Amino acid sequence: MSFFKKELQLFFIALMFYTRLPCPAWVGYSDAYLSQATKYFPLMGWIVGGFAALIFLLADLLFSLNIAVLLSMIASILLTGAFHEDGLADVCDGFGGGWTKIRILEIMKDSRVGSYGTIGMNLTLLLKFSALTAMSPELIPYALIAGHSISRFATNTIIATATYVRENDDSKAKPIAKGTSLTALIIAGLLGVAPFMLLPSYGCLLAIVPVFFLTFYLRHYFNKQIGGYTGDCLGATQQLTELLFYLTITTEFWTSISFDILHQPS
Repeated sequence: MSFFKKELQLFFIALMFYTRLPCPAWVGYSDAYLSQATKYFPLMGWIVGGFAALIFLLADLLFSLNIAVLLSMIASILLTGAFHEDGLADVCDGFGGGWTKIRILEIMKDSRVGSYGTIGMNLTLLLKFSALTAMSPELIPYALIAGHSISRFATNTIIATATYVRENDDSKAKPIAKGTSLTALIIAGLLGVAPFMLLPSYGCLLAIVPVFFLTFYLRHYFNKQIGGYTGDCLGATQQLTELLFYLTITTEFWTSISFDILHQPS
């Protein structure tokens, strides 16, 4: 298989696993390929964030800002099948209701959503909505793309630096837990950061700093509690780092060091 065809196949495998978009029939699936496809996880953020941004721009022509933001959030959830939101809910239930590693893993495996999961997921979505509506409308599409991509790269760093702890073979995330090479991590990093070039100033790059402080805190917390991570932990990491990115770029500190070229006269 040629290099180009293999990389294209890896891209489609990532698309197949991380979104609900259809893929060509010739794309075959294998656990080994899914492990290699994790480097394209931030690129899935481009797609999900880009779709959410498009829905926002269209809805903003017809509705109020609040409705447009809400529709963009719904669009991203539909495109991923609430894949990451489900992981966040499971983590809230597991770590909120479990006191031992075994019990935490058992609760996270349960398909039912409990009180901790419901509250955690709802509050996270509400905070996302509040942060996005606090931005200028011109910034929101760019923030959606950058937030979805950098938060997915955050999960790449956990895959590369922590240990997967579930032993059952039916776990969806087990194939991606075989580690990642330094080259693949660098590619994922470049893909994760690239959308920041769309943002109105290079000061936006500073918003990456709190995202990675949170990422490494979550890695430490997961290691301390269960000795590593699960697929649900990756979903929670994506959701929480995306939220923190939005919150960061709405702070007065961030806006004071950002030169908003969107409002500069041409």
